[in-house]
Order: sequence, then C-alpha cells, then structure tokens
Amino acid sequence: MRVLLLVALLALSVPSSASTAPLTVDDAVRMALQRNTSVVQSQASTLSARSGLWSAYSQMLPSVAADWTRSGSLTGSSVGAQVFGSVSFPSSAYDAERYSGSYGLTGRWAILSPTAIAGLSSAQQGMRAANLGAAATRADVRLETHRRFYAVVKSMHLARVASQALRAARDDERRVNALFAVGSVSKSDLLKARVRTAQSQLDSLLSDHAVVTQRIALANQLGMGEGSLGEVDSTLTANASTVEAATLLTEAQRNRPDLMAAEASLRSAELGLRSARWSRLPSVSISGSWTPKSTASSKQFYTAGHDPVPVGNPPAPSRGVSGSSESKSSWGGQIAIGMNLFDGFATDARIAAARAQLLRARETREALLRNLEGEVHQAVLAHQEAMERESLARSTVAAASENLNLVQQKYNVGSATILDLIDSQVQLQRAQSDLVSALADIRIAEAVVQRVRGQRD
Repeated sequence: MRVLLLVALLALSVPSSASTAPLTVDDAVRMALQRNTSVVQSQASTLSARSGLWSAYSQMLPSVAADWTRSGSLTGSSVGAQVFGSVSFPSSAYDAERYSGSYGLTGRWAILSPTAIAGLSSAQQGMRAANLGAAATRADVRLETHRRFYAVVKSMHLARVASQALRAARDDERRVNALFAVGSVSKSDLLKARVRTAQSQLDSLLSDHAVVTQRIALANQLGMGEGSLGEVDSTLTANASTVEAATLLTEAQRNRPDLMAAEASLRSAELGLRSARWSRLPSVSISGSWTPKSTASSKQFYTAGHDPVPVGNPPAPSRGVSGSSESKSSWGGQIAIGMNLFDGFATDARIAAARAQLLRARETREALLRNLEGEVHQAVLAHQEAMERESLARSTVAAASENLNLVQQKYNVGSATILDLIDSQVQLQRAQSDLVSALADIRIAEAVVQRVRGQRD
C-alpha cells in the first residue's frame, strides 16, 4: 500500500505531457458547472418547467384540425327463377357500389377560461423559479468546488511540511545515534529521537493519504475519474480584504438566486391555488368547421330484369345504373358556455393539494429569510477569523524559524541539546501547518462570502 501511494504521489508531482498547465480553481469551477450531477439535474428541472409553460400556453391558444374521410360499400342480392307455364322469370342479381368522401377544417378556442388564465400565470412563475433555482444550484456547486479544490491544495502543502519534518527527524536520529555511540547522550535521548521519527513517518503517511483522498473528492465534484485530474495548481495566497456584515446582508437580500426562486415558487403556488379554485367558474369557448366540398357516387349492376323470358333461352345481357352527386362548401360554428357543477370532489382534491403546496412554498421562503442574517454573520466571522489566524501564523512561523536558527547555532557549539533542536523543529512544523490551514481557510471563506452575496456567472 505504501508503494502504491508513493507511486500515486510521484504521478501527481510530475506534470503530464498531455497537459499544458496545472488545473486552477477557475478551471475546476468551469468544469464543475459543465459536468456536475447537480447542475445537470437543475437543467432537467428547467426543461420540465419550460414544457409546463408551453402546456399552459396551449390552453390559451386556438386549436385547428384537418380531416379527410373516404368510405365505400358493396352490397348484392338475388331472386330465384319463377316458372309459370311456358314463361320463366330468370334469377336477377343486384350489385351496388357506393362511395362518399369529404374534407375540411375544424377549430376550437376557449376565449374565456379562468383556469387556463391562472394556470398560465402559475406556469410563468414556475419557469422563473426553475431558472433561479438552477442559478442557486450553480452557486452551490461553485462554492463546493472551491472547498474541494483548496482541500487538495491544503493537503499538498501539509504533505510537503510533513515530508520536511520527516527528513529532519531522520537527520536528528542519525546524529543522536552517533552521539550515543560515543556516550555523549543517554539512551533516553536516543529513544525520544526514534519516537519522533516514527511519529513523523506516521504524519507523513497520513498526509499522503489525505492528498489522494482529497483529489478523489475533487475529481468526483468535476464529474471525472481521479486519474484524469492531472496536476493541480498548488498556489496558495490570500488577499487582504474586509467584509462588512451590513453591506453583505443588503447585497444578499437583493441578489440571492435561492431567495428569489423561493419568492417565485411562492407566487406560483398562490396562482396554482387560484387556478384550482377558478375551475368552478364558467368558461366560454367558440368552435367552427368548414367543409369545402363533399362527394358521393353509386353504381348498380344486375344480370336480368323482370321482363319475362322463354324457358331455355339465354339470359338477358347485364345492365347497369350509375349516379353521383357533389355538394358545395359548408361551414358551421357554435358558442359554448360550460360550468363545473359536480365532478366527484376532484376539484376539492386539487384545491387541497394546491393549498398544501402553498404552505410548503411559504415556509421555504420564511426559512430562507430567517437563516439569511445568521448566514451573513457566520460568513463575515469566518473570513475575519481566517485573516487573523493567517496573520498570527505568519508571525509564529517567523519566530519559530528564528528560534530554530538560534538553537541550531547553540547545538553546533554544544550549548543546546539534541532535544532542544527537535523541539524547535516541531514548533516550526506546527506553525507552518497552521499557516497553510489559515491560507486555505481564507480562500474558502472568500468563496463563502461570494455565495452569500449572491454572485452569479
């Protein structure tokens, strides 16, 4: 496992020939907005809302249908021969063909439909809510991408710090071994050096594992496999900036897409309830039809007539009769007024469902409003805390570096012990780790502030 992990880390440290530049946070955000599952699902929700909007429009527009008909029939009958003395009436066979056809247009338009009017308004608000919801989803994905990206960067820096500490621990252990061989240090000092080396090995191993784990999480966020992630830009800096809670709250109330989506959903639910209630109101519609021409034709054939024919003579020749007719164009129209008197409580059920949807939408909006102020203050405090930690960590790193140099000089002249040197190295490692964490937290806090502010693409 250790060998596999080292191979993976080496692959991370060596740039791929296929990639021209390491992955930046902006690149990661752009890829996540294209591939992330949440973004794709929000797009599907938008398409569904658009189909609902077009369906609502269809209830307000006239409908026109064209039709063409063609029908035909074939019938036949026969009468047996009758003989009266020397005169015979031979059998007569009748065959008739009849055809008719027509074509035309029919149309219908609901000129007054309260349900359709309210339904269209509700669908329009639903479409707006879907678009704003998609924007909110994109903002969430952008923030999560920042978090996972800088988690990778943080783990990479901490892995470097742990690796440096491991090398220093091994160097110190070799020194202590040499001193112990000549009797300059006790066995207790030797064991302490060995314990520090073992602890440093464990810290380095865990740090290496963290790099791989965070890379996998980032790759999942970007919708790809970890092997396709490539090199990640490990630059970690922070800009000095301040955030005012009052200003941030005002911007959030004005720009947050999730808050505006909640408002649109609430309006859509209100109109949905109105549509359900208005289904009891009368509706007016007009309809009409136009037939430019209709035709009909018939043909009759029979083998013999009813004229008497001597018995034994051949039958008379077949005779036929045909006819056809054609009508002129015609049109018709009507006005209908309809009203739902009783539908088995189906309307009551729709009203109850619409009222429940309205309650859910109202509570969603109220919850967002209640949490917004707290979210703003938390974002401001997190940003301020990270900035203060970064400043203190820089001071601590500077002091720990200077202390290590002094202890190293004392150790070289024999006025400091190996344990003093180890302690100073451990202090510097901790300070460096704290600085890395503070820098990463600043970048994440900045992304949180942008999310709270309601910044979009």
